[in-house]
Amino acid sequence: NAGSHLSLVMALITLSPILLMASYAVLAVYTRELTVINMWAGQLLCELSNWIVKRAIKQERPNDSVGTGYGFPSSHSQYMAYFATFLVLHLWFRHRFVSTGYWIVDKLFQLLIHAALIGWAAVVAYSRFYLAYHSPAQVLWGVSIGVVFGVVFYLVAELIPTRRPQSVLGRARMLLLTNPVSTWLRIRDGWLVWADGGVEEQWQAWRRAFDRNEAKRA
Repeated sequence: NAGSHLSLVMALITLSPILLMASYAVLAVYTRELTVINMWAGQLLCELSNWIVKRAIKQERPNDSVGTGYGFPSSHSQYMAYFATFLVLHLWFRHRFVSTGYWIVDKLFQLLIHAALIGWAAVVAYSRFYLAYHSPAQVLWGVSIGVVFGVVFYLVAELIPTRRPQSVLGRARMLLLTNPVSTWLRIRDGWLVWADGGVEEQWQAWRRAFDRNEAKRA
């Protein structure tokens, strides 16, 4: 419906996965965080799996669809489900936000972040049905595959290697962090050192340098 404000909003929301891919690239280059790189690699593998499944099943889109290509499963729904699943698991198992000093505020903030990520993925998935790109089944299967892929990939690439550093996966992760190429590229895992990935430590270092510079000027 070209005259509907809701349709316009849904059309903008449904494009958000495209923006996320650019964000992955920027964050990977800027932070050099192995977790970010792993998440990006998993996202690409998730997209590849969607491409393979679509061409294996060859299920058409709904009759009134404006989209092209096969429709099962919904790639946008799968994309966002993987994104939200991986990130929620990371925030739950490894990341710790700097405390406000109030337990209830900290928990509410964490809950808000989780709800926002899940809600974002859900709205993108719904937009694929609302805009007639996919049937409900195609959307639900996309979400399901994305969630499963996100859980499995997070376990293999992040949780098991960090919880069991002497395992094969743990040793492989350590090799990724310590080999000469990774050292030259400054690849790191901030969460192995800091609970918040180094955000507070970096700010404190900046503030100390800032205060020293201000003291010299005075």
